[in-house]
Amino acid sequence: MLKPRFLTLTGLILLAVASRLLPHPPNFAPITAIALFGGAYYTRKWVAFVIPFIIMFVTDLILGFHADMLAVYVGFALIVGIGFLLRNRISISKILGAALGGSVLFFLITNFSVWLTGTMYPQTTSGLLACYAAGIPFFQYSVMSTLVYSSVLFGAFELAKSKFPELTLVRA
Repeated sequence: MLKPRFLTLTGLILLAVASRLLPHPPNFAPITAIALFGGAYYTRKWVAFVIPFIIMFVTDLILGFHADMLAVYVGFALIVGIGFLLRNRISISKILGAALGGSVLFFLITNFSVWLTGTMYPQTTSGLLACYAAGIPFFQYSVMSTLVYSSVLFGAFELAKSKFPELTLVRA
């Protein structure tokens, strides 16, 4: 039998994923916030990794596979790890720091991969810097979406915990 905590966490994540069907700016996606949220709250660590990977894989099946998929998946795995650091230490400032840190980490990893594996930028320091500079317009939407979705996911679950104490994880 699935427990109320697991169902609530997963339901919130599914709502965030469903919001992708609404009109949104490019790179305004919930996945970084989902990776943080799952890392912070799922009691089984493997579930925290599986959820964003399933979401990404299904999305990749629909949108298409690309050369930088490994970097994307590694980035989200590391963001789940950042979420683990939030466990039992949830606060607005820590969530804000984790959301910003996760967004920066993902930007650095994925743009490095574009530079390393692509042909758009020369394999020089100036080519790498040009690649990062070209990604900045997309980065702003990524940061905004991570902040918005993190606020909603973490805030909704903390509110739910205050209304339904059985959602609170009791450590022995």
